[in-house]
Amino acid sequence: MKETKTKIKSKEHLNDLVKSWQSQGDKVVFSNGCFDILHLGHIDYLEKARSFGDRLIIGLNSDNSVRKLKGEGRPVNNEEARGRILAALSFVDAVTVFNEETPEELIDYLLPDVLVKGSDYKMENIVGAKSVIANGGTVKTIDLVNGYSTTNIIEQIKK
Repeated sequence: MKETKTKIKSKEHLNDLVKSWQSQGDKVVFSNGCFDILHLGHIDYLEKARSFGDRLIIGLNSDNSVRKLKGEGRPVNNEEARGRILAALSFVDAVTVFNEETPEELIDYLLPDVLVKGSDYKMENIVGAKSVIANGGTVKTIDLVNGYSTTNIIEQIKK
């Protein structure tokens, strides 16, 4: 259990880690999301994201941020639970929680080598892309697994 908690970092501590990893030649990948109810689509997405580099960081929307994006009744799982679940994945190196509606400030602060989002995002709409590219990094999109979404799972449960 201790391992999962140690992967959850403040943005300041994570920034130090990112700089250390990059100075050792590791390519740092960043992705973000709510990850409210972890499902196959999330696992597939995150495994593919990790394949773009040596270290995978997840920016996790805080409970307050999720409510702003998804509405009342969300998240189903609180940020501590969601963070611990993500940190338990062997291919995830670190998780950090952000309170803003978008991770733009966090991405600008960390400057990962690779920024990853789902292919449902258009390149010009990916938050943080400009700063990552300006810093010499790349932005990638990943095709999502059809039929898997937290919203759909919640609707199925309600039925």
